[in-house]
Amino acid sequence: MAGGDVLSRVAQSRRKLEEAAAAAATAEPEDAVVFVGICLVLGIASRHLLRGSRVPYTVALFVLGIALGSLEYGTSHGLGKMGAGIHLWANINPDLLLAVFLPALLFESSFSMEIHQIKRCIAQMVLLAGPGVIISTFCLGTALKFAFPYNWDWKTSLLLGGLLSATDPVAVVALLKELGASKKLSTIIEGESLMNDGTAIVVYQLLYRMALGQSFSVGEIIKFLSQVSLGAIAVGLAFGIVSVLWLGFIFNDTVIEIALTLSVSYIAYFTAQNGAEVSGILTVMTLGMFYAAVARTAFKGDGQQSLHHFWEMVSYIANTLIFILSGVVIAEGILQNKDHFENHGLSWAYLILLYAFVQLSRAIVVVLLYPFLQYFGYGLDWKESMILIWSGLRGAVALSLALSRASDSQHSVDLKPEVGTLFVFFTGGIVFLTLIINGSTTQFLLHFLEMDKLSAAKIRVLNYTKYEMLNKALEAFGDLRDDEELGPADWPTVKKYITCLNDLNGGPEHPHNISQSEEHLNMMNLRDIRVRLLNGVQAAYWGMLEEGRITQGTAILLMQSVDEAMDLVPHEPLCDWRGLKTHVNFPSYYRFLQISRLPQRVVTYFTVERLESACYICAAFLRAHRIARRQLHEFIGESEIASSVIGESNAEGEEARKFLEDVGLSFPQVLRVVKTKQVTYSILKHLSSYVQNLEKVGLLEEKEMFHLDDVVHTDLKKLLRKPPLVKMPKAEELLGTHPLLGALPSTVRSPLRCSTKEVIKIRGMTLYKEGSKSSGVWLLSNGVVKWISNGLSNRHSLHPTFSHGSTLGLYEVLTGKPYICDMVADSVVRCFYIEGEKILSLLRSDPAVETFLWQESATVMAKLLLPLVFERMAMQELRALIAERSTMNVYIRGEIMELRQNSISFLLEGFIKAQDRQLDLIGPPAALLSPDADSGSLNLGSSEETRVDLFSGAGLDAAGRSCHRAHSYVVETRARAIVFEMAAFDPENIMQRQPSWVARPLDLPRSQSNEHGGLVSWPELVHGAKPRHVPAAEETGERAKSLSARAMELSFFGSTINGTYRRYGSFSRMTPSRGPSPHSLSFPRISATSPPPRGLVSTLSEGPSLGRKLRAAAARAFPPPPPPPPPLPLPPPANVGKDDSSDESGGEEVIVRIDSPSHIFSRASTS
Repeated sequence: MAGGDVLSRVAQSRRKLEEAAAAAATAEPEDAVVFVGICLVLGIASRHLLRGSRVPYTVALFVLGIALGSLEYGTSHGLGKMGAGIHLWANINPDLLLAVFLPALLFESSFSMEIHQIKRCIAQMVLLAGPGVIISTFCLGTALKFAFPYNWDWKTSLLLGGLLSATDPVAVVALLKELGASKKLSTIIEGESLMNDGTAIVVYQLLYRMALGQSFSVGEIIKFLSQVSLGAIAVGLAFGIVSVLWLGFIFNDTVIEIALTLSVSYIAYFTAQNGAEVSGILTVMTLGMFYAAVARTAFKGDGQQSLHHFWEMVSYIANTLIFILSGVVIAEGILQNKDHFENHGLSWAYLILLYAFVQLSRAIVVVLLYPFLQYFGYGLDWKESMILIWSGLRGAVALSLALSRASDSQHSVDLKPEVGTLFVFFTGGIVFLTLIINGSTTQFLLHFLEMDKLSAAKIRVLNYTKYEMLNKALEAFGDLRDDEELGPADWPTVKKYITCLNDLNGGPEHPHNISQSEEHLNMMNLRDIRVRLLNGVQAAYWGMLEEGRITQGTAILLMQSVDEAMDLVPHEPLCDWRGLKTHVNFPSYYRFLQISRLPQRVVTYFTVERLESACYICAAFLRAHRIARRQLHEFIGESEIASSVIGESNAEGEEARKFLEDVGLSFPQVLRVVKTKQVTYSILKHLSSYVQNLEKVGLLEEKEMFHLDDVVHTDLKKLLRKPPLVKMPKAEELLGTHPLLGALPSTVRSPLRCSTKEVIKIRGMTLYKEGSKSSGVWLLSNGVVKWISNGLSNRHSLHPTFSHGSTLGLYEVLTGKPYICDMVADSVVRCFYIEGEKILSLLRSDPAVETFLWQESATVMAKLLLPLVFERMAMQELRALIAERSTMNVYIRGEIMELRQNSISFLLEGFIKAQDRQLDLIGPPAALLSPDADSGSLNLGSSEETRVDLFSGAGLDAAGRSCHRAHSYVVETRARAIVFEMAAFDPENIMQRQPSWVARPLDLPRSQSNEHGGLVSWPELVHGAKPRHVPAAEETGERAKSLSARAMELSFFGSTINGTYRRYGSFSRMTPSRGPSPHSLSFPRISATSPPPRGLVSTLSEGPSLGRKLRAAAARAFPPPPPPPPPLPLPPPANVGKDDSSDESGGEEVIVRIDSPSHIFSRASTS
């Protein structure tokens, strides 16, 4: 009896298959296109009619699919071509169904997820997709084994249980997009459905093989699951890396970019599924998430919008087809097997029971994993858990697996055909019930749990925004009210059509004006404003990425920092800078590079690359916060809460501003290159927009526009592929432009250059310590060094620092004393170290050099001993004072040292006593002033309070200063002192007058190579006097003056000084130009030809106008003396560098490139 029933069922199944095959044979291939057109029309109608309702349009599509399948079956295939198309699609191969729709849908879903949300919720996703699937499979398999009357074995029961355990990503994602659930909950459910589907299919494949008779040990099961899942992740990452690298070579071609994303999703799926035999779903999911993390910023502007619209369209079309097709397949499957269900009427009741078991198993999974779901990621409350349980929809993936199972059962001995029929029935029924019941009621559940309500703070902001909209409408009406051709408009009628603004009652109320009973809203408003400002910051980052101000990698870091800060908004102030700190610092690996044997060029490259990236981050951070603060203030106006958040934003930018200042001092080339890239990109984008706008207004034809636009984009591509690089000056160039070495004669300078050692000190590192042995001299090239001393009190110093061009430790080396203070790097410092023995050897080489070294040491001692007078004076100003208004004197025992009223003297060697008072010995170093100086303005102590510091030899007063005042002093031992004449000293006029000490030219050896020859030639003296005999001491002083003048020139003009140094008669042509310059002062062009004479534009290497600070300090200390007589007029110089920057001049040109704040050097290039 039973055997006859089985034979009759098999015969009936074969007959139905033959009928289906016959119907398919009569259908034409183009009939399938008719079905696609009908599906799209039905999808458009459903979305249009159900817009604004609480019924998801995907549910309506599923019902329409069931209706189509029932109609086609009920009319006995009498719908003509439409019926033939329906029949073709209803009998589609299940694997083909997944292969056609899944790659595009999975990639779109995973690519649209935010990577920060994924990282925060990844643990919850893995819990639900891993242990959750196993728990659900076991629960459903147990229910099917014991509660259903089909006598299935454990393998078959678990097989159907695993098939029904996977929440379908297609159905879930479509539902969440319509309901507008919270971002956190949407990410958990969507990510779980993506992973869940992949793991469920892997489990299904394992159980399916076991059902076919294969046996697996525990180790083999673990190996299979690991290989299929981890292999899928590896394949997805491999395709992601290759395609993203390829994407980097595609420039401004949106069609190719979009086509690449589409093709790689399908190729990755087929490679994983058929080639590597791993999970194709997990592969495409990994690929999409990799794109979301790495390649989202690769699409900018119109390309990003086009990509978004394309994938939105692909998702819409695929969802429409797959939901209608699912309904058709379920209807066809059930109706074709109606005889079976008529004989087993309880199957419908068991379907309802199975639906209850599915919901119960989902609840068991969430309850068992709830402690872990609550702990990891963003956590999970009980309301979100209810939505998580209820949103476990099943869809096309489970149905396709069931159809594949039913198809295999027709040709398998181990799997009975009736089992395959029941699989399709139960799976189709669960898909139908979850979509109809769960899908339709999820929004009602959200409303019941009050999870779709806006917070009180958001409601107040929305109401405030409506009044702002009304004001904008009135402003727009005022601008558009009158028309030259048509006349005025009727405002009441206009307002009648703007219904969204007609229900405003009363006046506008600021959202932060709350009563005492609403004080609990303060914290809510504060969090809300923080989130709005951070959203504005992130939007500004996108804008800067489009403008070319930041790179793709920088944009990813910046946006990630905003996402991390938003997570902490409820608990902390703004903290988006925290996530950037690790990327904004001097490279931590620099010390390793320094001790390694890598070439200095390689060390510099890695250092500069890191600094360049950090500068991009800091500049973008400050700009984005500035934009967001301005927009927030314009929108919300004045309020205590908004001011508090704006203050938090300002505080966040302090470290970024400090870092940029440090880089500007230490590596100004980096900032210049970053800005150059930004400006070049902006100009090219502006030109492209200009050309396109000319075509829009009709002034250019389309062909002409494309031609010009291609030219601009060629330059833009060149900029992106080969951007300008940071060109660090070589050590030889820096040494040649340092005032100490650059001023020395070449015979003396060359041995020193060979013995110098280049060193880079990171902030906080010490150059030398107070009291330690003076072993050498430090030449600062870039950066800032801060001095700290226990012997010399710096409590009155506002800026106890030294910058580029300073020579540190020279005084201690010359005197043999220990270092008198600590020198600590206050930024990244690039400097050169010279051993003290090399410096001392110079003292015996030339008396003029010895005097020059003592003068150079006085530049540092002046700032240390009298900071109120000299610390705000730039080094070039101080060197100008030495060159113009100083005298170096050597006294023997018993001589009288007299001080003029408006002079300051520094004792560098020997011991002296005040002549008119009984005082202790005054030892070096010490500052000596006239008693007539205004001590109140300088906060100087009296000479009676001075004492002798036996350790350092410095005479210190009670204020901690080595400062003394007397009219004259008696020299006790051989002494050396330098005297500064402060009266009428104006460093701005130094370069505009003939110095008193340049009566004769002095031919010194060349101090630089000939590579800069012809760029700038210092004027030669054409009115030379006849040579006369000069005493040796006077000649030595004159030559020392020459060296000091050379040092001053290097401080002012860097390496633009001609290699052959001569005395100059006038600097009138070398003053900074106050008129407009035809070129940027950063890169002035000086042609080698000779156009009409013009004044040479010089580029000063430091800040404000020269001497302003010095004059202010001198005015406080000394009364102004009578003006000195004007200098005698001089003939014009013979050779003066001229600005030959005419654009019409041809031939060779020289580009001046400023590569540090203290020097300029040139390089020849051919135009």
